[in-house]
Amino acid sequence: MNGINLFPLFLSFKVASASVAIALITGIPLAYFLSRNKNRLSYFIDSLMNLPIIFPPTVLGYYLLVLLGRQSHIGKFLENNFDIMIVFTPLGAVLASTIVSIPYLIKAAKVSFEEVDKDYINAARVMGKTETVIFFTIILPIAWRGVISGVSMAFARALGDFGTTLMVAGSIPDETLTMPIAIYNSLQADDGKTANIMVLIMTIIALATLFIISRLSYKRKGERNA
Repeated sequence: MNGINLFPLFLSFKVASASVAIALITGIPLAYFLSRNKNRLSYFIDSLMNLPIIFPPTVLGYYLLVLLGRQSHIGKFLENNFDIMIVFTPLGAVLASTIVSIPYLIKAAKVSFEEVDKDYINAARVMGKTETVIFFTIILPIAWRGVISGVSMAFARALGDFGTTLMVAGSIPDETLTMPIAIYNSLQADDGKTANIMVLIMTIIALATLFIISRLSYKRKGERNA
């Protein structure tokens, strides 16, 4: 072995970054909705958001294949009208990673939004502030540590996904081969040296993520006890 192909590492970072960006855009409003509404609809959505955590990755990948594959109604529509294919493409990897990682962001953000003192929110309403202004000037600045914690967990989960990504995107070299899949392939090829190096890289990333989450959680507890 002359060197390690760094494409899986770069692709994993790109996929995880894109997944977190999508999770932020869609997950934060959803987390805020769930934190402010306690009814049957919110309980149903909350339960639905937890399914990717409960489902085995291969089962989740299978559902995505059935829903978005080239023979599905959605897959045919996207391919025929927009020339977009999801399965066995980097887009498929992003979608799979987003589905498995977004629950972690939503759960962390939801808890942080619920912890914001309602007196601040009610005072802002009395002053005539709109809900949008209240969210961006009061709720989000107070809850940002929990949101960042959720982002960190979502990024780590997206970066390390194996089963769902393999089912949806495959393991095409220099196209859809992410780090977890590359590690598996290296072991299958009896290339222990490459596998060990990639495992070390992933371990360092995981430890760094856990450190960030731990520090943010510690500071949040300190602020609540102050």
